[in-house]
Amino acid sequence: MEHVDVQGLRIGYERAGAGPPLVLLHGFVGDGRSTWSRQLEELSDEFTVVAWDTPGAGASSEPPEWFRSPHFADCLAGFIHALGLVAPHIVGLSFGGVVALELFRRHPDIPRTLVLAGGYAGWTGSLSPEQTEERLRFCLRAAELPPQEFVDAMIPSMFCDAESAGVAEFAKSMRSFSPVGFRIMARASAEADLRDVLARVNAPTLLLYGDRDRRAPIPIAEALHTAIPGSRLVVLPGVGHVSCVEAPQRFNREVRHFIRSTGDDPYAPRDPR
Repeated sequence: MEHVDVQGLRIGYERAGAGPPLVLLHGFVGDGRSTWSRQLEELSDEFTVVAWDTPGAGASSEPPEWFRSPHFADCLAGFIHALGLVAPHIVGLSFGGVVALELFRRHPDIPRTLVLAGGYAGWTGSLSPEQTEERLRFCLRAAELPPQEFVDAMIPSMFCDAESAGVAEFAKSMRSFSPVGFRIMARASAEADLRDVLARVNAPTLLLYGDRDRRAPIPIAEALHTAIPGSRLVVLPGVGHVSCVEAPQRFNREVRHFIRSTGDDPYAPRDPR
């Protein structure tokens, strides 16, 4: 685990490999290592793979209570600059996808490509007002639970097969969740509405969803696919929300194929755009 200071916050991250930078953004539960362990291991043969701990999760500092998606995105931009990463590929899972879209809105020169896995245009941008309110209430109640009860409350909506390999380690990391950080990310998810930016996304974009995803079901994926020009939608059969943990080999294959299909040569030097 490495650390860097960004905008007064200490950000923990994992880094592996060499090549074009691939930055991985986890969701509002878990952390970088537990969410992306197989990606750090398997994609590092072609890429410099960097998995950050979002402020409020893992080894990163808790952000102020007023942090919302623009602040997470600005922090991410500072993190990318601090590490000297040029034109990184950005992969965002769930809440990480919200941060990725917000990053594009505020810093469109940074992402080379976008991969949104189980992503939303924010809860307000992808759910009805009633669904958003209900989901936020549930999350705020869950934040008050003891660690194991928190895991038991959240896991059923995260996976199609909670017994699949990798889920136990992911669940273990969830027991170390920060109630403050989780509440801040839940509120940021609920308040975010990124529908206005979707039509302006000009970075190659892959939308990667499980067909058994209960948190970001296929209609959400199809709405983003329609709104983001030239986006590619891939649906993984028999997979739930946290697809990178539940089906890592298929997830990695799709990400690798997508990046290669954009014409990115992992062994060629890259100049700043």
